[in-house]
Amino acid sequence: MIKVASYNMRKSIGTDRRRRPERTLQVLCEINADVIALQEADRRFGPREAVLTGHLLAEHGDWKAIPFGMRARSMGWHGNALLVRKDAQIMDCEAIHLPALEPRGAVMADIRVGGQALRIVGMHLDLSGLWRRRQAHAIIAHLQASTRQYPTVLMGDLNEWSPHNGCLRDFAQHFDFAATGKSFHARRPMARLDRIMVSRDLAIGASGVHESMNARTASDHLPIWATIRPAG
Repeated sequence: MIKVASYNMRKSIGTDRRRRPERTLQVLCEINADVIALQEADRRFGPREAVLTGHLLAEHGDWKAIPFGMRARSMGWHGNALLVRKDAQIMDCEAIHLPALEPRGAVMADIRVGGQALRIVGMHLDLSGLWRRRQAHAIIAHLQASTRQYPTVLMGDLNEWSPHNGCLRDFAQHFDFAATGKSFHARRPMARLDRIMVSRDLAIGASGVHESMNARTASDHLPIWATIRPAG
């Protein structure tokens, strides 16, 4: 089984309005996933510097950031980043440009972890339902156009308040959803804005929302996680 997780880390600004990257890393260590999709991982303005620096990752965790090379000081693309175990093999990676009125994007990587080849997509979709659906269609089309196919995990903050409609209906035509639970707002979870989806050649085992005391203060979202394995 491989454990995956998704976390809108809100640039490490907690519900106490303090920026504490070390607290974010404590939450990640508690989850202890093999692959992590992060949203809002870079600062919003200026050179869009990574909040979790390479030094912090090296000192406090067993992960490395997949290098997308979009901006010199950023961890990802439009705040989307992917972390994998240090011993994971990164076979390929790229940013996915999404249609949007405001800056939005997704990231994709082909990796080998625990002996399993996987395609991972991390995303943070728009606040507008119309643009979310356009972005979902763009991601699905990008995956379908790939010349090489792998079992695929899609994770991120979909910003979809509806339980079944909108972009969820679009993704559900191709992917299965992990039953993770409500992740927003961290202090009083009311909505399942964060989602983990898998292609149908993967099976989902356990899944949930990580609700530790650290997680309830480290961001306005709670992290979600799931275990996966090849189907059949």
